[in-house]
Amino acid sequence: MDGPTIADVARLAGVSKGAVSLALNDKPGVSEETRQRIKQAAKDLNWRPSIHARAMLRSRAFAVGLVLARDPRHLALDPFFAGFLGGVETVLAGSGSVLVLQVVGRDERAEAESYRRLATERRIDGAFLLDIRRDDGRLPLMTELGLTAVAIGPVTADYGATPAVGIRDGDGITAAVDHLVQLGHRRIAFVEGDPAYLHSTSRLDAWRQAMRGHGLHAVLHEVGYFTGDGGAAATRRLLAREQHGPTAIVYASDLMAVAGMSVAREAGLRLPEDLSVTGFDDNPEAAHLHPALTTVHQDPVSVGAAAAELLLALIDGRDGRPDTVAPRLITRASTSPLS
Repeated sequence: MDGPTIADVARLAGVSKGAVSLALNDKPGVSEETRQRIKQAAKDLNWRPSIHARAMLRSRAFAVGLVLARDPRHLALDPFFAGFLGGVETVLAGSGSVLVLQVVGRDERAEAESYRRLATERRIDGAFLLDIRRDDGRLPLMTELGLTAVAIGPVTADYGATPAVGIRDGDGITAAVDHLVQLGHRRIAFVEGDPAYLHSTSRLDAWRQAMRGHGLHAVLHEVGYFTGDGGAAATRRLLAREQHGPTAIVYASDLMAVAGMSVAREAGLRLPEDLSVTGFDDNPEAAHLHPALTTVHQDPVSVGAAAAELLLALIDGRDGRPDTVAPRLITRASTSPLS
């Protein structure tokens, strides 16, 4: 049996279908008394407008887009994206809008084309921009397309005219270095993620500044590209520096840290007696490793929710205040005083 229609609402309220549309979309043209009577009739009938009808009336798609230019195999290993999407969905669930997600592999042209197609076909009202790169072409593209967008990335980055949810990831790296220095470490290495991304270079910059702030040389640096294989290879290169190798390694992701811990054990090192290790992300398994991983906890669910709230506010023409999210260091058994 079909559900109630707009005609049923109009009949119960004693008005025209046009008056129902005006009242339920908060448009002028009906008195406040009539508006309330219509809304009560819709509530009594448990009537809900279809997304298609709302979109036609408001020239809205009631959808927001996210295009990811990443290898799908790497995405499956990165819990940040699952948490971020969960945060987005907690906000969208009550808004009537849905998320359009596309993964295009490491192809920036395909990424731009996807956003262009979604915008020109009016399939989305706004977009999220993750994995911001240096000189990122998506920022001017959003302006060109007239598409409302929210960037997600380091609080220190410049996003031009694009509003952003800033992540203070550098604070987490600084906290990790401070912790290791307090334990007596001086030769503290850093394994960077992918230098193409601003959130990778912001963590590298934070490590350098923290080291220099303690009067230490920031020279033990390798790149691991945010992958297990990359983290393992970077660790081997660091440990090969026998005379001046690290006593502690700060990794820009838990995935690289876990791989690095395995390499250290293969090299005969004891963790944390011979080598202290910190990660970044606080993946679910981090607390269950042996030893449990000291790591920087960030809350991707909160990041996703903040980004979705900001984007919907901007789409609706409401004041949206860019937010910042601060991570924190979780100290566990993978770090210890220098022996």
